[in-house]
Amino acid sequence: MPAPAAANGPPSVRTAFVPGARLAGWADRFGASHGGYTLQDNDDGLRLVAADGTGALLQAPWPADGRPGRGSGPLERLAALASQPRPLGLLLVRRGGYGIGVASEGVLLASKAGTRYVQSRTAAGGQSQQRFARRRSNQADALVSAVAQQAAEVFCAATFEYVVPGGDRTLADLVLEEPALRDYARLPRLAYLDVAEPRAAVLKKAAADACSVRITVTDPPG
Repeated sequence: MPAPAAANGPPSVRTAFVPGARLAGWADRFGASHGGYTLQDNDDGLRLVAADGTGALLQAPWPADGRPGRGSGPLERLAALASQPRPLGLLLVRRGGYGIGVASEGVLLASKAGTRYVQSRTAAGGQSQQRFARRRSNQADALVSAVAQQAAEVFCAATFEYVVPGGDRTLADLVLEEPALRDYARLPRLAYLDVAEPRAAVLKKAAADACSVRITVTDPPG
């Protein structure tokens, strides 16, 4: 009796960021590569369903918020919405450093990136583990405080509508809870950005991504 076929694994999922001005071209290439597609305008975004089973969820970088994009169809309106010049504040932080910026139309208007160090976890036990945990906690507290102060200095250089956190979710949330950022913590927060250690180049790319259409492509089951 033949062995049963192995179960298919989960479908491959990948994310891309496309500026509004390039969205029509991206959709054309997507359709050409996958045998055409149909459009579904859903509450969670604009969904492209290709003939070969590939799906793409297109989400605007910010809500319409009474300022919807203009165009003859949903794709054109989404592109127009994403192209609106809405300034935002970027707060990227990980154990090794931080990147802070104010951006509009994908371009940084003000920015600062730096390094701080928080030790990694250890599997050691006993008193040495307790001392290590206290030292790590102190380092994390110092990082949060320092990044909050730097962010306050950068953010005051320009006004913006939204905050975009990224990097380590917990650290970013802790930074935004600092008293120095009280006013900015009240602003709407856009989708979290999963970024590497936030050096200057990472911050520059994050500024472009945060102002672009987020596209989640899901391949059909294998």
